[in-house]
Amino acid sequence: MTDNSGKIIRSIRPGRILLPIFIGLSVTGYLLYREFEPDSFDFISFTGWSVFWLILSFVLMAFRDFGYMLRIRILTNNELTWRKAFNVIMLWEFTSSITPSAIGGTSVAIFFVNKEGIRVGRSTAVVMVTSFLDELYFILTFPIILLLLGRSDIFVLDSSAAVIPWYQNEFFLLALGGYTIKLLYTLVLSYGLFINPRGLKWLLLMIFKLPIIRKWRPQANESGTDLIQTSREFSGWPFRKWLKAFGATFFSWTARYWVVNTLIITFFGIKWLGWEDHLHVFAKQLVMWIMMLISPTPGGSGFAEYVFKEFLAAFIPAGTGIAMAFLWRMISYYPYLFIGTFLVPRWIRKHFVSHKPKRK
Repeated sequence: MTDNSGKIIRSIRPGRILLPIFIGLSVTGYLLYREFEPDSFDFISFTGWSVFWLILSFVLMAFRDFGYMLRIRILTNNELTWRKAFNVIMLWEFTSSITPSAIGGTSVAIFFVNKEGIRVGRSTAVVMVTSFLDELYFILTFPIILLLLGRSDIFVLDSSAAVIPWYQNEFFLLALGGYTIKLLYTLVLSYGLFINPRGLKWLLLMIFKLPIIRKWRPQANESGTDLIQTSREFSGWPFRKWLKAFGATFFSWTARYWVVNTLIITFFGIKWLGWEDHLHVFAKQLVMWIMMLISPTPGGSGFAEYVFKEFLAAFIPAGTGIAMAFLWRMISYYPYLFIGTFLVPRWIRKHFVSHKPKRK
């Protein structure tokens, strides 16, 4: 894993960084051309308070990254300094931004954590637990938001439209399928982490004896071994530490989702939406997150902008959706590409070039 990940990092070329930018800008430009309505921008009211809310949007993203850094320091018992935690999180987000959403940067994250001073087995455990906490946030938050709203129109494009039966709503079925997969994954991982890791490894190896998936049995064996190592590292953790780690996770993801709400307030005023509507926007983003996971483009480029425009159309004036989507991505996505562009070469020189033995 380490060698392969190192090759991936060293093979990063400008084209891999420019591709998601090109896709995102191309789709944005095309959709702007199609939906442009000059009168729609009459709704925009940019005041002194707008500057405050726009700055708050950037601050929320900073809070999001701080939450991730805090969590990884908790999971490593503060063995990672703040500087190293920053490197890991920024590199992790960067690789997620240049790979399809379904792949993400998790596998390479193990390599980043290891190179910053955490041994291989433990770095795998840290990344696996971060994945567990992320999924736990979603499976707990999603039903709570639904109960608070008491409505099902978060699964439709236009809230003013009649709510169709659940079995005819493709967005509801997609969200239900995604939630079910996440729930099963979290339950299985919880069983392996806290109850019987060796039993789960044995089950994995039995399943991967099937002819159609037998060729992936070595990877299943490696995953089972990683799970056992992770259980050794974290199953004995006191509840207080788990609460801290989940608190950092909750803080991080919630800050990320509220960025859209602050952007709506920035351009349309605090009275444009009621608090229930803001909660509704938050809930729709949870559904959008499931949809973006199936995007084949790097970092969901193009696909994310389109989903944003369509799924939040009921909360922003017609004709402004794609412009809002572009600004949302400028705050929550493109900064990681730019940071990674400067951070990756320096990080490679530090961990590869400078450690090569000098010739005699």
